Amino acid sequence: MSKKDDSSSGASSKLWGGRFQAATNPTVERFSASIHFDKALARYDIRGSIAHARMLGRAELIPAPDAEALVAGLEKIADEIESGAFPFDPALEDIHMNIEARLSNMIGPVAGRLHTGRSRNDQVATDLALYLRDACAAVQHGILDLRAVLVERAREHIDTVLPGYTHLQRAQPVRLAHHWLAFFELLGRDARRFADAAGRLGECPLGAGAIAGSTLPLDRDDTAAALGFTGPTRNSMDSVSARDGALEVMAAAAICMVGLSRLAEELVIWSSSEFGFVELADAYSTGSSLMPQKKNPDVPELVRGKSGRVVGNLVSLLTTLKGLPLSYNRDMQEDKEPLFDSIATLGDSLEVMAGSIATLRVNVDRMAEAAQDPMLLATDLAEVLVGEGVPFREAHEAVGRIVAHCVAGGHDLAHLSRETLQGFHPAFTQGSDALLDMERSFAQRDMVGGTARTQVEAALDAARTEIDASEARLRGVNGVTAESGP
Repeated sequence: MSKKDDSSSGASSKLWGGRFQAATNPTVERFSASIHFDKALARYDIRGSIAHARMLGRAELIPAPDAEALVAGLEKIADEIESGAFPFDPALEDIHMNIEARLSNMIGPVAGRLHTGRSRNDQVATDLALYLRDACAAVQHGILDLRAVLVERAREHIDTVLPGYTHLQRAQPVRLAHHWLAFFELLGRDARRFADAAGRLGECPLGAGAIAGSTLPLDRDDTAAALGFTGPTRNSMDSVSARDGALEVMAAAAICMVGLSRLAEELVIWSSSEFGFVELADAYSTGSSLMPQKKNPDVPELVRGKSGRVVGNLVSLLTTLKGLPLSYNRDMQEDKEPLFDSIATLGDSLEVMAGSIATLRVNVDRMAEAAQDPMLLATDLAEVLVGEGVPFREAHEAVGRIVAHCVAGGHDLAHLSRETLQGFHPAFTQGSDALLDMERSFAQRDMVGGTARTQVEAALDAARTEIDASEARLRGVNGVTAESGP
């Protein structure tokens, strides 16, 4: 066979090769192949193909026996993929062509009917929508697990007191339960972002074709219903070119990872010798190869570090898409690696953070010791004056001068006489030892969102109710596990 004939044969072996005479350059083959990562979409590609084949049969666009043969073959391929026996071939570019080629080997020429009325453009858009919906559900489960751990540990430590910090400076005393419930609230917003994103993935792109739909009488409502969508997408060009669903999920992932990074940062700081507030379990720590005394908080450090990677993935896809005209462009192949990586990284981070917090030891005494700093109640002293009718700014200025007096003279803010306090403002009626009390300070913050014990108990009860409702809702979500990556 001549070199020309051999090249022609190489081109025609492609499922799209009829128009081409020469084989693809080997470097281009390697450069453009996506099977090494888009095989993560295999289960979704098969689901979409089965729905499409059944629709073709019901619409009498292909003979019913052929539709049955297509479905049977696809189901066997699904079993091969699940068992690890499927022969992925990089020369076939992507998961779609790998599955179609394998189907052809299994059932012969009838496999060629599967692509009737379908393009790889609407095919991959459908696969991606199915993947994203499962990813949103899986992430919500991971968030729910971490929130449940936070509530459980918070209930254990409703009476554990530590300093709250602003600017990483001691500010006011708080309950550890209240502190951890702050992250419970933050993660709840993360979960709702993923639920919202999933709600905007309710339309099925299948049937949009390459760009302009099909001249064949496809039943798009049929395939949409079969795949669990609310209906078909309304514009064929938007169907194959839109990637805002991936962007939205990746943005939600980036925001969630930033929140996890902040929680991780606290574990790193709190586990240091300088703070000594917590000790991470051995299972969530590592040691030093040189210094035998070290116990390093590597797990939260890695979560903190990986947050940058997920933020970078979002920026990567935003940059890829920003200059693309309608409709499909091959640049869009670059959406999958950062997407898969973001979902896998977030899922792992949620799991290890839940484990870290569930197993850490709280040093209650060290926290209590730090919370005894009398300066933490300086704001309470100013509010005593407000209660006597003094404008807050005037009260703030007076207490500021009292604090400066204590710092300069080494005096204890909690043990100043009435006469000393009246030297700074005449409205003081008692000494600070009668005015400043930690338990009274908490009790007086008896309002929604406050740190009074009754309010924190109510918040814990509400959190438990919310977790139960979320578990019930997620049990009703179809397909709760997403493929984590290639």
